[in-house]
Parts: sequence; structure tokens; C-alpha cells
Amino acid sequence: MTADPKTIPLSLSYYTVPELSPTQMVREAAAAGFDFVGARLLNGQPGRDPAPLMASSAMRRETIACLRDAGMGVLDASGARLRPETDMAAFAPFIDAAAELGARHILASGDDPDEPRLAARFAELCELAGRSGLTVDLEFVPWMSVADLTLAARMVRTVARANFGIAVDALHFDRSRSRLSDLAALPRTWFRYVQLCDAPRAWASDRESLIHEAVSERLFPGEGAIDLAGLLRALPSGIPIALEIPTATLARTTPAAERLQRAVAATRKLLVDVYG
Repeated sequence: MTADPKTIPLSLSYYTVPELSPTQMVREAAAAGFDFVGARLLNGQPGRDPAPLMASSAMRRETIACLRDAGMGVLDASGARLRPETDMAAFAPFIDAAAELGARHILASGDDPDEPRLAARFAELCELAGRSGLTVDLEFVPWMSVADLTLAARMVRTVARANFGIAVDALHFDRSRSRLSDLAALPRTWFRYVQLCDAPRAWASDRESLIHEAVSERLFPGEGAIDLAGLLRALPSGIPIALEIPTATLARTTPAAERLQRAVAATRKLLVDVYG
């Protein structure tokens, strides 16, 4: 079935407007035409580096009230990064906060070269998230051990949990040189939402440059060279789209509201081109 480009849900990811507080983000997202926001709860490892929304129960209550007033929801909570030193028990407050906010998905990444250990820990995270009705969605990242689609797919098969899947980030998909044919061949049930942005054709492959581009300088859909239409056609039709489009240079001169309007307009135009 072909999706209606006007009704495909859009979510605003944290890095697009990191200068905004959670309540400001909700209000600006609602005004720009988003349906969801993403909740940034961890800046690093659980128990050691919580984001303000994780650290403050009062801020969460205020955000929940703002979401209710705006008619918005939380699509995903980030970010569950699994490293060799990760204390899995410390994820419990993170899961609780995500559930309190009404999130649907936990955005996770894997950066542990010991693949059996990493798989066991993802299984543990899936069990913990599943108790609150949350899925765990693995974002492969070129500078981490789960660096591309092939490795992510292998991890999902190994873990073999119904609430474990893959969250494709358009930039990471492109920079990891993952292939659309491989994406289209994977089970559709693995993909619950996609992170969208664009980027230039030319790029540097060293770790520092990849990180800088990912967290600071992306492009709006249609302004770069990523085959976004092909990516969307390879994924299940109509899944929610999280716009993760940090534009640090543009943000110096352009307010958040204008950037969000540009992001939504560019995305809706792309969706019309893809779905007609």
C-alpha cells in the first residue's frame, strides 16, 4: 500500500535544535507541523552522564504537560550506547524515564568489539525495555563497532528478540557505504522508523570529521547527494520519519522556528516525490 505523503508522521530529533529546552522543543515542533519529538535522556553512559531531562523529574513533568497541551508524543528516547564498561543495571532509570514520557522506542548503538558480549547485553536491554512496552532500535554508526547495515542485521539476528530492530540514519547509511539492495532484502518488521537528513557528496572518512558532520553539519532533504528517495522506497511504506538535521553554522543566523519550517517543507516535498 502506498503511503499518503501528507500524513506520514514526522518527529523532531534532539540534535536538530539542541539550543532549545525540552518544552521549547515541543512547542516549536508543534508549530512547525511535527507529530512527535525525540527525548534526549543520556549524553553518555547510564548512571554517569544524564541529560537535563533525565536528571530532573520536575522537567519531565513539565514536558509531559507540554506534550499533552500540544497534542504531541515522544517517538524515541536516546541514547543507549553499549560499551565494554557499560553497567546494564544502570539503564533501569533511563527506561523508566522513557516510559514516563510515553516514548515508543529506545534508540541504541553498539560500540563493543566483543560481539557475543554485545549481543548478550542487547538481549538484556531488550528484556528491560520490553517490560515497559518499549522497542530497542539499533542505530549503526560508522565510527562504532556496529558500523554498518550488515553488522546491525547480524546483531539483530543473533539477539533474536521481537522488540529489537534497526533505526536507519540516512547519514550513517550513506557514510558506511551500506547498500539499498541489502536494506530492501531485510525483514520489514525490523524497521519501525527512520532518521532523515541529507549531506554533501564529498566527505572525509576520518573519525573526527564523521562525528563533526553527524552532530553539527547536516543538510535538509534535497540539498545534498544522499539517495533519500531510494532509502525510503527500501523501507516499509509510511513509517515515522525522525528529522535529525543539525545545522550549527546556519543556526548562528537562523532561528529554530525557521530551520524547522525548512526541514518540514523539504521533507514533505521529498515524500510527495516518493509516494506521489
